[in-house]
Formats: sequence, C-alpha cells, structure tokens
Amino acid sequence: MHTPDPGTGDKGIPAVPSPATGDMADPGTLQDLDELLPLVDSGILEDLEEELNGSELAVRFARDYAAMWDQRYARLALAVENQDRASALDAIISLRITSAMVGGVRLARLAEMLETVIRQGDFGQGQAMMERVAEHGDLTISELQANYILKNG
Repeated sequence: MHTPDPGTGDKGIPAVPSPATGDMADPGTLQDLDELLPLVDSGILEDLEEELNGSELAVRFARDYAAMWDQRYARLALAVENQDRASALDAIISLRITSAMVGGVRLARLAEMLETVIRQGDFGQGQAMMERVAEHGDLTISELQANYILKNG
C-alpha cells in the first residue's frame, strides 16, 4: 500500500506552500505547484486498485473520470463566470475529490486553491485561475490515459 510522504496534507495530497494571506493565483505559488507535485501519482492509483480488489474497477473509474473532464470543467467554468458560489463550490469539490482519487494530485491541489478563492468570494481571481485549471486538467487526463488507462485497459 502506498504510504504518503512526510509533509503531505491530510487529504493524501502532498502539501504545497501557499501564501498565508496573499494572492492564491500568484504565479510563484502556481509555479511551486508545477515543480512540487506530479500530474498523476501512480502510488495513489495502486492504492485505488488495492481498495477495489484489482485494476478493472480502478481503470473503469479512471476512464470515467477522463471521459467526464470536459463536462466537469464546463460546469465549473460556467459557475465561476456567473459567480454562482453554490454551483462553483459543488463543481470544484467534486473535481478536487475525484482528481485526488485517481492520483491527479496537482489538479486536486489547484482545485483546493480555487475552492479557497471561491469560498472567499473572489470570483475575479477564480476566473483568472480557470485557464490554469483547464491546462492542468488536460495534462492530467493525457497523463492518466497514456500511463494508466491504455496500459491497464
């Protein structure tokens, strides 16, 4: 079973330094995210396989996650654009949790940062972060498909 590295957050997502009171979308903070976290943590996928008693269900979950990415992103983007706090939180929490479950730790951490921004009501900053969410989401899906779904499906 995969054991989280020291310094990881309580959600199984490695901790990344974030500004105490500053701009969550700060380019330096987002650069830290890129440098410190992998797109996909294979150890988390191994844990998922173990929990589901084999790779078949884990691969199906990963495939469904990848297939729903465009829909999930569009729902989040619309909620952030419309400054719909409840819908945005629902969408970002779903993205954060499912990303973490498939090992998409960088996207999960970015979603956590966006969730904080939305909870603070800063939709301008939230909108600024959406391009980064799209980029990391696309990269996560590509990595997941190339290095897990296609190899195990």
